[in-house]
Amino acid sequence: MKIRTVDAFTTTPFHGNPAAVLLLETATAFPPDAWLHHVAAEMNLSETAFAHPLPATGTGPGADPAPHPRWALRWFTPTTEVNLCGHATLATAHVLRTTGLVTGPVAFSTRSGTLTATPAADGAHTLDFPTAPLLPTDITGTTETSGSLARALGVEPLTVLYTGDQVGDLLVEVRSEKEVRDLAPDLRALTALSRRGVIATAPAEDPARGYDFVSRCFFPAVGIDEDPVTGSAHTALAPFWSARLGRTELTGLQGGRRTGLVRTSLHGDRTHLTGHAVTVLEGELLAAP
Repeated sequence: MKIRTVDAFTTTPFHGNPAAVLLLETATAFPPDAWLHHVAAEMNLSETAFAHPLPATGTGPGADPAPHPRWALRWFTPTTEVNLCGHATLATAHVLRTTGLVTGPVAFSTRSGTLTATPAADGAHTLDFPTAPLLPTDITGTTETSGSLARALGVEPLTVLYTGDQVGDLLVEVRSEKEVRDLAPDLRALTALSRRGVIATAPAEDPARGYDFVSRCFFPAVGIDEDPVTGSAHTALAPFWSARLGRTELTGLQGGRRTGLVRTSLHGDRTHLTGHAVTVLEGELLAAP
């Protein structure tokens, strides 16, 4: 079986966010979960995506009104399966297109419902994802808890919101782009305070550089100390910054050592995420299920 590593939300190898992609081209179901976990742990990337084709939905009553090719898709960190992943979805769409298995839009059946990826002439893909809710959280309700979050991050939060159970992160606004770039959080302390993880964000210091806001994401609870470029986080960042900046189309820069750009477009309960990807490795997985 071919397995590929793809850098997502970038056009440059060794930037963006790497994901492993394994297409089970002849499968009609996923292999046992234990095997999927083993492969993801072996790859040891923030996400490994597994996908297999689904049969066409037909043309009768209840048929899909947009009969794109359909693939089942699941995502695994080195330690757990997740509900939603943007960069590994982009990576999977990129592999399907570059291998010729899919030439136009593709629909993915996932834990988070049907997600579509639509290619553009320049090689980018636009993902159609559910918009994350921005919910109040009681983490700032007591001095002790608020102080614990500040100590864990090393900066004082301005705003703390919960992104709902589908994404499962705390969105934490801080004062400046410099504060985001300089973060060196206590990861063990963050694990105790958050659910999946923490999205730290601030407005761009100079929007003329081509992005409107910055972010970094820390997910130690699911085996990822820092995720370089997180598509799912942008389903919360898009409504958050759209409300503050007064525009529905924005660009986010995410990352510390590795960085990538995510173009966001807010459409009510759906958020479109657009980015490029590049394949950097292709190999043969010898350990069959």
